[in-house]
Amino acid sequence: MIYLDNAATSTPLKESVEFAQKYIENYYNPSALYSGGIEVSSFLKEVRAYIVSTVCHDGYDCIFTSCGTEADNTAVFSSAKRGNAVTTLGEHSAVFEPFKELERRGVEARFAKLNKDGSVNTDDLLSKIDGNTSFVSVVHVNNETGAVNDINAIAEKVKKINPKTVFHSDGVQAYGKMPYRLSSAVDMYSISAHKIGALKGVGALLKKKNISLHPLIFGGGQEGGLRSGTENVFGIATFYKAAQVRYSQIAADRDRYIDLKDLFVSTLNDEYVKLISSENCAPHIVSITAPKLRGEVLQHILEKRGIIVGTGSACASLNKHSRVLKECGYSAQELDGVLRISFSAFTRPEDVVEAANGINDACRELKKVIV
Repeated sequence: MIYLDNAATSTPLKESVEFAQKYIENYYNPSALYSGGIEVSSFLKEVRAYIVSTVCHDGYDCIFTSCGTEADNTAVFSSAKRGNAVTTLGEHSAVFEPFKELERRGVEARFAKLNKDGSVNTDDLLSKIDGNTSFVSVVHVNNETGAVNDINAIAEKVKKINPKTVFHSDGVQAYGKMPYRLSSAVDMYSISAHKIGALKGVGALLKKKNISLHPLIFGGGQEGGLRSGTENVFGIATFYKAAQVRYSQIAADRDRYIDLKDLFVSTLNDEYVKLISSENCAPHIVSITAPKLRGEVLQHILEKRGIIVGTGSACASLNKHSRVLKECGYSAQELDGVLRISFSAFTRPEDVVEAANGINDACRELKKVIV
């Protein structure tokens, strides 16, 4: 099988699962005061410090959550409590849906327009910020097109308009996949474990120490009182090791993704498919469309050939068309034929050639049937 839907979830790394095995035997509660609990608590402190060090400068905390969605929700509902809040029309549903909820809670939600590749129209975003803007959230890498937003530059511009505005970014599709450092203007940043070879059930919210959070989950006061519930130590251990592996070779991985994307795109037949992801998009995500064809039909044809690809965001699979790509200005015929291909460190050149040829063949077969 050739698996090319890594933006939805990734293959667990053997190293991360093997590393975490010790926490089956060392199963103690990190809040317990006996030696086993204290040892596990110390381990979690070590992991927090490492995760922060991968993308942040000094002055940030790491709050473990159950997923990237919980991290996003915590950021939104902690900071967008008054005036207005601004985000983009290209956000993952984990930010977009909470913003719709804000309106029901009396906070004005403002949505910035997108460019054709799915990146935010920065001028439109900045025009929506004023003295009453309490919160801004801009996705780092769009999960459907791979469009990269320069969140450091955007955050700096936001702060110039309103220094009190809290700036957050959903970094789930960027973390562990491309080299960068966060500017101190970025107050909060959400990440997820299962996108980089760890297990599902773990995410984190990185936040500046001076930013106040209001917990979504109350109880025993874990995570410094910001996220109650006994920590998923086994899952966090897989996250730790997966992050170590990814960041030990992150520059080389990015170079490989660039080569894989170039090879994949050059093998596609432009008689059948059109590229959505621009040259400036993150190279590990490639979005294409086969106009007048159905993406989900192509997906099933490819699956029968042992090739797994996506049709867009897995978290929005019940919708007929991508909300994000609609906002990019694509027609209904183009939206019907969308496929998303996303690479991992396991993806080989021969895999992307076979996948591209498979897409060409599937389009050719389907066109014969519908003509």
